Amino acid sequence: MSIFHKDENTFGRKTRKYNSILAGEASAKFSLLLGTLASFDCRISELPNEELVVDYFRWRNEDASRNALNSHCYWVQRKQGKAVSEAAEYLIRKSVAEKNEFLFQSGVNFNDLPNWQKRSIGLYWKDIEGKGKNEKTLEETTFTRRQIFADMALPMKDEYAAFMRKILAE
Repeated sequence: MSIFHKDENTFGRKTRKYNSILAGEASAKFSLLLGTLASFDCRISELPNEELVVDYFRWRNEDASRNALNSHCYWVQRKQGKAVSEAAEYLIRKSVAEKNEFLFQSGVNFNDLPNWQKRSIGLYWKDIEGKGKNEKTLEETTFTRRQIFADMALPMKDEYAAFMRKILAE
């Protein structure tokens, strides 16, 4: 998921162009890293106000957690020798508590997993300060650069909503 700044105007804000470029870049990079063909799609949701953006991202964050719990249960089932259909069938109509208990009985405490394995990661611009030397005057200087930051411990629930509001404000 990405958020474009409200003033971003690359490609004249043409949705079809963003969709093709973003899907193409993700597919190409992942294919190179994987060593085989991979493909991604892309969807853009144009939301009319910041609160709907916050709600959307919060829902996606919580959905990532549900998907992670299901994936861990599925792959534990597969490692235990269950067929694809059996492992998938097991998840139907199981509560979150039942899934957590299944993992726990299988030696996995879902709550103890790193946050990025439960809720994904966030990538966003962050200002980084550094020190350097002016080549002409040889004086030490400080500088600020924008750098992509990988956040491996995203907050949850209301704290995630506050985090998204802060991202949008910047």
